Parts: sequence; structure tokens; C-alpha cells
Amino acid sequence: MAQITARMPDPVVEALDSAARILNRSRAEVVRQAVERYLEDFDDLHVALTRLQDPTDEVLDWDQVKRELLYSD
Repeated sequence: MAQITARMPDPVVEALDSAARILNRSRAEVVRQAVERYLEDFDDLHVALTRLQDPTDEVLDWDQVKRELLYSD
């Protein structure tokens, strides 16, 4: 496992330490989990933006979709 170093403002470190105490986790574990979640969200956002920018992707009319969902059996 690689080790990294990051500089953070004192208020962020204080909040991090407080969260670590409350969660009964180490500072490193809280940072690791936060980064993992951020990267998961980033990946989801990247996929969504890529799909939105795809000119071959069909554009759906919201009113039509809503009608089809509401009035289908």
C-alpha cells in the first residue's frame, strides 16, 4: 500500500480528528474512506457526463416518458 502526504488547513484537520474520534477510527482510515467515496462519485459523474455528451444517444421527451409510465399496464 502506498503512502501519501497532503497539506490541509488547520480547521480541516481539526474536523478530521473530531470525526475520527467519533467514528473510533484513525485519521488515515477516515481520509482513505473519504477519498474512496469521492472517487466513486467522480466515476459516476464522469460516466453520466460522457453519456450526456454522446451525440448518438437518444434524447427522450420527459412528458412522453411520464405519460408512458403513468398510463401503462
